[in-house]
Amino acid sequence: MQYTLKKSLGQHFLTDKTVCERILGVLLESPIERLVEVGPGAGALTEYIYKIPTDQFKAIELDTEKVNYLLHTFPDLAGKLINEDFLTTGIPFHHSFTLVGNFPYNISTQIVFKVLEWKEQVPMMVGMFQKEVAERIAAKPHSKAYGILSVLAQAFYDVTYLFDVPPTAFNPPPKVDSGVILFKRKDNFPLMASEKSFYHIVKMAFGQRRKMLRNPLKPYFTPAQLEDPIFTKRAENLTFEDYAALTFKMHNEN
Repeated sequence: MQYTLKKSLGQHFLTDKTVCERILGVLLESPIERLVEVGPGAGALTEYIYKIPTDQFKAIELDTEKVNYLLHTFPDLAGKLINEDFLTTGIPFHHSFTLVGNFPYNISTQIVFKVLEWKEQVPMMVGMFQKEVAERIAAKPHSKAYGILSVLAQAFYDVTYLFDVPPTAFNPPPKVDSGVILFKRKDNFPLMASEKSFYHIVKMAFGQRRKMLRNPLKPYFTPAQLEDPIFTKRAENLTFEDYAALTFKMHNEN
């Protein structure tokens, strides 16, 4: 059974078995109760992971043609495929589950935000991203790559950049390198007034990342508060703990 590649869906199918084996190895380092694969495509990674001993396995794939191909190639997947858009689908399990995938580049950032929404159910994620995006997610303060994604992801997860993946590992080869990163949920989240306030202050701060924080954050703090030396710093110089602490001093956040 043949399948077609759909550029509109950002499809670059993994073909390198070594990469699949390395991702499998990372998954096997931790106990997994339930496993969800995002965007299995033609099943290169699926072949390695769907037999991991778990209570349940599910895969979410938007492309109906690929769903039919997977069912034809791996009959054991009957009843385990969700033919929906990951960004709009309901949560696949209400109990905890591990997430894994070679994420379509065009929605990879949105996938991270979805995982953050589901963080109470997702203790671990192993994801392949465009290398530049993977580096941004894993970036540390005081670096150019450090930004909104870095702060929000690292507030709730320990993020580890695992390894690079060259374009030759895919069909068709993308024009950029890829990177695999590991998310492991923190045992304790930073104290914050609310997640809404935290997201808001981080996004506002990085909206004018070249300016001192007293400029983008002026509407949310009193003139006296803005005299604090922290507001002479730039967005990239604050840790997620710094932003979380500032939420308790904010006002007029809407």
